[in-house]
Amino acid sequence: MDNLTGFQRDLVYVIAGADQPSGQDVKDEIEKYYSSEINHGRLYPNLDTLVNKELVEKGELDRRTNYYAITDSGDDAIERRREWESQYADP
Repeated sequence: MDNLTGFQRDLVYVIAGADQPSGQDVKDEIEKYYSSEINHGRLYPNLDTLVNKELVEKGELDRRTNYYAITDSGDDAIERRREWESQYADP
């Protein structure tokens, strides 16, 4: 997770906390957290980066809708991040 932007890291957490969310589902959740609109030009390239880094996998729900799911590598990255954070922040 050390080679991700904060936005990408937040996307990983959103995807990990959902059951195969669509891109729109991820967008809705991240907009709640950021309290602002996230445009597609920001969201989807960052999701693609996470797929390319093998932290997230992308599949097809139907012809128009993709889903995203956390990979084992993504789970491991979250765990390492939490261990690192726990050194500096109270649980």
